[in-house]
Amino acid sequence: MSSRNDRFECRWQRSRALLTAYLGAQLLALISILLLQIPAWARTVGVLLCLLHGAGHFRRSILLNDEHAFTRLRRDGSGWQLWNAHGGWQPVQLRPDSMALPAIVLLRFRMTSGDWLARRWVRSVCIPADAMAPDLHRRLRLRLKFSRRRWAAPE
Repeated sequence: MSSRNDRFECRWQRSRALLTAYLGAQLLALISILLLQIPAWARTVGVLLCLLHGAGHFRRSILLNDEHAFTRLRRDGSGWQLWNAHGGWQPVQLRPDSMALPAIVLLRFRMTSGDWLARRWVRSVCIPADAMAPDLHRRLRLRLKFSRRRWAAPE
């Protein structure tokens, strides 16, 4: 039998595996740009785009020390909510393309409050297995796979 308890809450911290994967991907991108036989202006633009991406996403998505970084998820009677230091608990609608794998949870969501651009933009949070306790990561994966109305908009 399934439980009718709709309450769930978890939090995560920065992940060493995600940091290593991101830095490795950035390094490979920079090396490949530098090895390409392209004009110097295109090489400069490519390097600047890599550095710009790192500057924009490193603190918020990898280190989780930005006030806009999402670090908690909860489910209650009103639906799914994500927490960050800037806005507190914010209602979200989970997207069907979210993935819950043993090594990683990719949480895709859309904000349901705020301006029209925030409500339209689909965002994602990557939660590797080493970002939280193993039993809590397992509970999160199970909750995402089997919860009722997981794609429904908050009420």
